[in-house]
Amino acid sequence: MALADNAGCAKPSEDFPFPEIIELNVGGQVYITRHPTLVSVPGSLLWEMFTQKNIRSLARDSKGRFFVDRDGFLFRYILDYMRDQQLVLPDHFPERSRLQREAEYFMLPELVKMLAPKLSKQNSLGDDPCQSDPEELSPNADATRNLTSAGAMLPSAVAGGPGGAVTASVGAASTDVRRAGFITIGYRGSYTLGRDSQTDAKFRRVARIMVCGKTSLAKEVFGDTLNESRDPDRPPERYTSRYYLKFTFLEQAFDKLADAGFHMVACNSTGTCAFAHDQTDDRIWTSYTEYVFYRE
Repeated sequence: MALADNAGCAKPSEDFPFPEIIELNVGGQVYITRHPTLVSVPGSLLWEMFTQKNIRSLARDSKGRFFVDRDGFLFRYILDYMRDQQLVLPDHFPERSRLQREAEYFMLPELVKMLAPKLSKQNSLGDDPCQSDPEELSPNADATRNLTSAGAMLPSAVAGGPGGAVTASVGAASTDVRRAGFITIGYRGSYTLGRDSQTDAKFRRVARIMVCGKTSLAKEVFGDTLNESRDPDRPPERYTSRYYLKFTFLEQAFDKLADAGFHMVACNSTGTCAFAHDQTDDRIWTSYTEYVFYRE
């Protein structure tokens, strides 16, 4: 007696071209979910993608997974919402506005409403601590606004007299107010070196530049190029050593730090060596370097 096929392993057909279990590659992050989950919100982008019969029109990666070119780490909250149409975020979630933008892209209007900043009866923002990104909640933002408003209140009629100098100094102060602090950049790399007679060394850069420091400073300097997936719930005034950059060029990181007013104050490096194989002389060298930057 033959056993019935497992519904989760059902093969696609002409009438139903998608399998029960679907693998997604969203911005480099792999997700595995059920087809009914992806089509649970009619009219959404995922519903349009996974209800069409021409499956060949959908983009795929090198391993055959369906590919979506969006933020792979924020997509987990989109997928959670698709499962039961409820929104559950961690405490002090720092990327509410970015998640709202993702919800707009995936055409989830109810989720967009849930993520929108709430207004009180006095037409002011509510007490939701997650309504904006950490940069907007930094203490120096209030100081900058106060200096700017103070400069605007000075009478323009005395711009040529002593008041003019005060106005200029206040305006200069309002543009120069920046948070002081340290940011440490860590870089890892490795290469395989053969016998002394071999002139070519197979160098392999590990595509990861680590960022250590205060959360608000790291986001100010690197913006959207900062990958926060390993520490997504860190409050803006706390420190972290788990961020890394979405690009792999040290010079690009140095340019961003220099543009933000940082300068290098220290660096250190270490390296280790191990034999790649017992029967060969090939050796694997691994190095790690840290660069410490400071802004007054």
